[in-house]
Amino acid sequence: MPTLNNRVLALAAGALFATAACAGNATVPTGADSRVSLPDTSSIVPSDTTSILKKLTKDVEIGSTVDLKNGDTGPRAISLVRSTFGLKKGQMLVCNFDDAAGTAGKGSTIEVLNPRPHSKPVTFTQSSRIEGCDGDAVTAENQVYGAGLSSHLVSQFTQVGALKKSYHRSPIQVPFDDADAFCGFPYAPEDIYVADSKAGSIVKVSFLPVSRSGKVKMTEVIAGFGVNKGSGWSVLGPSGIQYNSHRTGSLCNDTLYIVDGADNTVVAVSNASQLLEKDEIVVQSGGKKFKCAHPKATCATLVYSGAPLDAPVASALLPNGNLIVANTRGGNKLVELTPAGRILDTKTIDKSATAHVFGLLATGTSDSDTALFYTDSGTNTLQELER
Repeated sequence: MPTLNNRVLALAAGALFATAACAGNATVPTGADSRVSLPDTSSIVPSDTTSILKKLTKDVEIGSTVDLKNGDTGPRAISLVRSTFGLKKGQMLVCNFDDAAGTAGKGSTIEVLNPRPHSKPVTFTQSSRIEGCDGDAVTAENQVYGAGLSSHLVSQFTQVGALKKSYHRSPIQVPFDDADAFCGFPYAPEDIYVADSKAGSIVKVSFLPVSRSGKVKMTEVIAGFGVNKGSGWSVLGPSGIQYNSHRTGSLCNDTLYIVDGADNTVVAVSNASQLLEKDEIVVQSGGKKFKCAHPKATCATLVYSGAPLDAPVASALLPNGNLIVANTRGGNKLVELTPAGRILDTKTIDKSATAHVFGLLATGTSDSDTALFYTDSGTNTLQELER
């Protein structure tokens, strides 16, 4: 059993203080003194070399993602609703990146779809604050954080789609993706990670679900990812953020995965909840090596680089702990790999030279019931790969 390092002990002490504050109806502070981290958990989930992609042979259309009010098109990011509060557990949120005319980066809607065939899109929200929508992270309490590539904003929406707040100051410059990170323990940290395609960085938006009035802390915790300075659908940089919240007893896996389409890499960050400081991890040129300020607490490692990865943008974390990423060059190819970097399978969705798959989401609890959802910008639909 791994042991707690001094940094973890200090953070855990802060968490106890935060818990006491809750008992007294005080606001739980955000930042270092409220962070809870677990010891190195890289071995919590054993390596599973079963290929799920090989078993998913049926491609089913769930429904159109075209907004019924303003006609927005170009479906992109997908997020899963995990609780019933305004939104319903099991529903899916889909960003529209284009407007009705098909102009890239002008879409400003997030749709809600039910995960079954013939689902009709319902507008969750429409706002210029999420123009060029490429992220729709949803928290455990169904607060939605919409990211806009063109608006340069990350905006928080309530469970019913009402704008609550926008984050537009440094360190967020051009948001390219976002994801929620929460293990589900009482008083455990819940954070939003934002990928930035201009700075090549990962920004951590820190808060606690029990703290409703405290200030949000934003920290650029990872810097140095490759970017290509592209525009519209051709932008490449850090994206495809996935958080492994798998729990074994009192331990949480706490690993953050990041795809970088500019360097054709997949990167794993251990003990992500311990990322507290500015540029705590710096990706070195080429994307394969990393400088970590506190390597015993949290650090990055290279999962995989090179072929068959080809400008990947989206990714999905499977229930068995493996990953599927979607290429945006060389055909619409999906690549399945383990956290140890073993390629298990590839699958071409269609042979078009135009990239269509920019959103992935895996559901299920085991290998036997895993399904993979993806957005298709060519048909403006949400699709499901199933057995």
